[in-house]
Amino acid sequence: MKAKQPVIDKIRKFNRYYTKLLGLMDNHLLESKYSLAEARILYEIQAMGKISASQIISAIDIDKGYLSKVLKHFEKTGLISKELSDTDGRVILLSLTDQGKIIYGELDRASNLQVDALISKFNDDEQKELTTHMHAIMEMLSLKDS
Repeated sequence: MKAKQPVIDKIRKFNRYYTKLLGLMDNHLLESKYSLAEARILYEIQAMGKISASQIISAIDIDKGYLSKVLKHFEKTGLISKELSDTDGRVILLSLTDQGKIIYGELDRASNLQVDALISKFNDDEQKELTTHMHAIMEMLSLKDS
């Protein structure tokens, strides 16, 4: 590991930079009352339309107990609804309520504005170069992950 330490240090430095740049270490994402984890859970529910808790756990590798706590809060505040699966009566499917869709929409718009502010200083070619590098990083890490 000692030979890899310079690479590890550079990756960790980038991670610290990026999380600070986006304000991901704040308790509340995008000046909302939701954490990054909560926003990501809302995203997964919105993206799938109807999703089980186990599918969320698989998608974002989140602790089951923490997810349960967040989902109870979301249900209590009217952001999600639950229904039994038509195909498997043991599975509860989650979906966003109208209020949940509004909250998700606000978070999505705020996130888009944040990224737009980050990239607005770059011209079209630079923006394309940036996203190409991001894609390359994801591809490299995904290939070795399988």
